[in-house]
Amino acid sequence: MIKKYRKIKGITQEELAEMLDITPRQVQRLENYQSDPRLSTLKKLIKCLEIKDKDIIEYLKK
Repeated sequence: MIKKYRKIKGITQEELAEMLDITPRQVQRLENYQSDPRLSTLKKLIKCLEIKDKDIIEYLKK
């Protein structure tokens, strides 16, 4: 879901990492459901990528 929104925005993993103040590897882990974001990172993700409420709820369920 994060990857889908990132690609829609035309942002690279490196650019998103910079926006979120995390590493590109952390972005990769988030996109592959290998780690859960901190609340502060999640808030930034929602704002930067303009993620819809229903999609963020589905992401958090996984």
